[in-house]
Amino acid sequence: MSILPILFASSALVANTQADQSFQVIIDTSKEKAPISKYVYGQFIEHLGRCINGGIWAEVLEDRKFFHPVGGDESPWKPIGPADLVVMDKGNAYVGEHSPRVALSKEGGPRGLVQEELGLRNDVDYTGRIVLWKKGSIDSVHVTLKWGSQESERQSCTLDLLKEEPVTFPLRFSPEGKTHTGCLEITAEGDGELFVGCVSLMPADNVNGLRADTLALLKELDSPVYRWPGGNFVSGYDWKDGIGAPDKRPPRKNPAWQGIEPNDFGLDEFLFFCRELGTEPYIVVNSGLGEVDSAVGELEYANGAPDTTMGRLRAEKGHPGPYGVKWWGIGNEMYGDWQLGHMPLEEYAQKHNRFAEAMRRIDASIQIIGVGAVGEWSETMLRDCSGEMKLLSEHFYNGEKPDLLEHIRQIPDSVKRIADAHRKYRKEIEGLAEKDIRIAIDEWNYWYGPQIYGEIGVRYHLKDALGVAAGLHEFARNADLLFMGNYAQTVNVIGCIKTTKTDAAFDTTGLVLKLYRRHLGTIPVEVTGETGDLDVLAALAADKQRLTVAVVNPSKEPAVLECRVVGRNLPAKAMLWEITGPDENSYNEPGKEPNVTLTNREIAVEGGKLPLAPLSVSLFVF
Repeated sequence: MSILPILFASSALVANTQADQSFQVIIDTSKEKAPISKYVYGQFIEHLGRCINGGIWAEVLEDRKFFHPVGGDESPWKPIGPADLVVMDKGNAYVGEHSPRVALSKEGGPRGLVQEELGLRNDVDYTGRIVLWKKGSIDSVHVTLKWGSQESERQSCTLDLLKEEPVTFPLRFSPEGKTHTGCLEITAEGDGELFVGCVSLMPADNVNGLRADTLALLKELDSPVYRWPGGNFVSGYDWKDGIGAPDKRPPRKNPAWQGIEPNDFGLDEFLFFCRELGTEPYIVVNSGLGEVDSAVGELEYANGAPDTTMGRLRAEKGHPGPYGVKWWGIGNEMYGDWQLGHMPLEEYAQKHNRFAEAMRRIDASIQIIGVGAVGEWSETMLRDCSGEMKLLSEHFYNGEKPDLLEHIRQIPDSVKRIADAHRKYRKEIEGLAEKDIRIAIDEWNYWYGPQIYGEIGVRYHLKDALGVAAGLHEFARNADLLFMGNYAQTVNVIGCIKTTKTDAAFDTTGLVLKLYRRHLGTIPVEVTGETGDLDVLAALAADKQRLTVAVVNPSKEPAVLECRVVGRNLPAKAMLWEITGPDENSYNEPGKEPNVTLTNREIAVEGGKLPLAPLSVSLFVF
């Protein structure tokens, strides 16, 4: 077959590159590799920090069900009036262990509760609800939203007709200013006692409780699968806490991380989230402190017919039809002594098999993912449990390296390390290659730096975007083994999307994930030649009518990649998608103009030479 240069176009937009670094590759489109699974562009969300609450979920208020005593150091709620007149009443709890009871007095002035430091926008109404009841005489209750200090910068709802049993009252406000320091006050006057069961406030553009600005970015990300609910969280999670009427779901101390879990975003909400995004759910069951019966019940709730015990419960909760969830993980990182329910390897392998056998009796169509960790743990799981899983999970996280190239190469090197280990297992474990147990790297990312966006809410830089792109190249080179990848964790918590109380934006790594999911080809082809420190990948589209050349340039200098292509005549123009920024530590912030950008333009190509900006990810689409 002849080697054909990419054709010259007289209207080339290529800059003078005489002094640029130059590299040469040969792309042989006849030498196809295993197709890239769409699932390598998966995501992972966990009940941790501001990933769900404060990121995906639209609730404005913290501790809306009063897990912490009002006025305590950990509570966002403070008393209005004398502090000792707000008591946490265990005998009249609406949800959880207690509810605040406010003692009133006609001579004492308004008393009640306030939560400050709220994020409010002026382009949307805020809607919500509050559950109240009384003892004795109360004239009325005022719920006031403030977005400034002036009298004109507040609105109140006056609530009458309180009863001695809980009543849910609707709320609606229209802020006229944007702020991160708003507050909500609940006050009353009279001779009786006011009880507050729970309160909720969301921007009115929420989508079934999902934050609209975050949801729009998630749709751009277009991830094909989401892993949930953990992560370490799952090993102490009871999925039944997250079903039924949201205001009656108990708040809990997060079993693995800081803060509390209000249980507003449970199984049904996650599955709505997946349907709204057009993505597939991947549910992890609790094999830490949890037992088989709980996992079987969760599976039946999700997939069982309406006449099964848990299918009937699902129907009673407002979801008559089965969800049909295909991907089920049994446990998370059970090899680690930090994991709730951690146990010896041989004991856990038996537990995995018990879970898998019982779950398959409920639904034989499910695809099960087991817990792995390169070394003895993965080898034992593959030897003793390969008949009870479709995929084996692996995780890795990388920190920061002072050398730029070393920092970038950590991600692809970690991917390759896992793939190489599993190639070795296939050779050494009898019968394993025939079973074709593939790998789900269902947690992977960089993890370093200050927690700017809440717990583990670290910032990402251009250098991290370059590493993530190089990592996706390595996923593609090992597509025969690596079936799924779940970037951890989508929003705020080491996330590719970051939010403030009022804004949301792609972090640098999110730009890469969005770009590759939408524009990289699916059939890798052979690339040979001299690339220096460049990371070069070429891939055909499924119909083989489009070729993508993806290049990571980790250098602070521009470069030129000269491509010679075997097997086809290419057009003289290409669409160039480019991610770059001023320097390797450039970053983006919600609500501000981005420093790291994703741009696209059509370019003409002279003599097969592809121009590469410094510190860039470039996708050339022919």
